[in-house]
Amino acid sequence: MMVYRLASPWSATPAQLEAALEAAQFVACGASEEKSVGWTEPRGHAHGALLEVVAGQWIAKFAMEFKSVPGSVIKRKVQEQVAQIEASTGRKPGKKEIRTLSDDARLALLPMAFTKQSSVLVWVDTLTGLLVLDATSPSKADEVLTYLTNAVEGLALTLLNTQIAPATAMAHWLSTRKAPPGFSVDRECELKATDESKAVVRYTRHALDTDEVVHHIATGKVPTRLALTWGDSVSFVLTEALQLKKITFLHVVADEAPAVASDRSDEHFDADVAIAAGELARLLPDLLEALGGEVGAI
Repeated sequence: MMVYRLASPWSATPAQLEAALEAAQFVACGASEEKSVGWTEPRGHAHGALLEVVAGQWIAKFAMEFKSVPGSVIKRKVQEQVAQIEASTGRKPGKKEIRTLSDDARLALLPMAFTKQSSVLVWVDTLTGLLVLDATSPSKADEVLTYLTNAVEGLALTLLNTQIAPATAMAHWLSTRKAPPGFSVDRECELKATDESKAVVRYTRHALDTDEVVHHIATGKVPTRLALTWGDSVSFVLTEALQLKKITFLHVVADEAPAVASDRSDEHFDADVAIAAGELARLLPDLLEALGGEVGAI
């Protein structure tokens, strides 16, 4: 999760956003296209809605498709063409001609290239003024937000900013061996040195309430990732950039889910959204409080 604060009240209606998303709907790559992006159906039903509203939560889905031709294949193709030119004309192609041959080879091979697809879910909580992406990198998040701000006139977003930096808070929790109220520290952590050594210490499935961990922090290593569990309901890894990774809804939450079919039916989609959004909407305020509150919050 990457969490953003709406800088101004959300004014678009579901119908308005649906129409705006349709203007940039996802279409698969053409034969000679390397990349295609756009909005697609969150439920996965062809020709379905591009925006779903479940229990007051808005869900959209941004799709990305890439075609990639291995560089080694292009290089071999160009070498074959260079050899043919040298054999037939007696001259060696220059750098500019080789670049042209390389571009031509890539275009010729693209129709045969395998495609890779990925997607980013967008969750808008209009009541709390939060927008959440399940993007795995800032660059992917930036691309999604560019398309979203083009779709929603006047939309302005800022990353959540807390009074206490996550790294500072994580260092305090580890050095005092005391998690914030409502949370428990799990068995995964990453510590990085801030000096020129750039040393990194990683713990996986390892107790963190040890003198060794306290010593690492006392000697200048900063926590960049820390596994936490909130309320016996949700486990996740908090990063220094205030991202939540490896989010897992625990059995306590799963037990509350209604019995549904295993075929990802509409009822299952609605249940997933209601449970996930409901739990995360309760988790985030507690996490922000643990980090001293949100900067600028009243």
